[in-house]
Amino acid sequence: MSVSPDLSRLVAALPDALALPEGRVVHGDDGQPALWVSDGPATAPLWTALRATHATSGLWPLLLDHLGGDTARPWDDGELWPADMSDPGGWDAATLLAGWWADHTRTDDADRLSQPERLAVTAPYGQRWPGPAAPLPVGDDPDLHADECVAFMLADNPKLRLGLVAATRGADSVTTAGWQGPANVENDTAKLSAVLRSWEDRFAARVIGVGYAELYLSVAAPPTDAAAALHVAAEHFAFCPDNVWQGAATDLAGYAGQLVDAPIWSFWWD
Repeated sequence: MSVSPDLSRLVAALPDALALPEGRVVHGDDGQPALWVSDGPATAPLWTALRATHATSGLWPLLLDHLGGDTARPWDDGELWPADMSDPGGWDAATLLAGWWADHTRTDDADRLSQPERLAVTAPYGQRWPGPAAPLPVGDDPDLHADECVAFMLADNPKLRLGLVAATRGADSVTTAGWQGPANVENDTAKLSAVLRSWEDRFAARVIGVGYAELYLSVAAPPTDAAAALHVAAEHFAFCPDNVWQGAATDLAGYAGQLVDAPIWSFWWD
């Protein structure tokens, strides 16, 4: 990755009318600027205003959560590694998803599940990667839908803070910030951003929030029936297997039922 732009300069160039709260630029463990973080909670109107000015400001807003029991991690203590990330443009989303699928459906002697039990998790596909899901029709305006989802998240958790990342698109924000929430599965967050770019295009998704190991997307083109949801669920399993392995649903079909008309996609890595 190239060195990110001067965050202090970009933040200072924001219109005075936006009235940012107190905050500061946080540098990653490698010394590179990662993101600007507010000291106090975000507000939905400010997030919306910042999202609306992204094209000219170059700053993508994020809602920020933290590790349970330690509010400093990862944002305040700079537990971030922006210089270690590659370029999302150097990766093909379909190839990445196929590779992850193969990894997550592989069985061996150390697996706690038998082969039939393991294959049942991803039935009806088993170990067969079904390929990327087709683009879905967009309902709401993707950006306005993102604004609504942010308001919903803040109503549910008013303590979420504001982050600003120098990224040309929301999908790249987690890479530019050097976020390593999925480190137990994937160390190079640029690979996730490559998939997020594809989801921006196919499902009108927008990255709206990040926690210590959580990721939140607004989705203006979610699957609207069981068949489409099952295909999208396969992508989710490849992207974040813990959503299925450690979620309320223990198999792909059960998880897919949660995706029908879902306005927000959330991911969690153990």
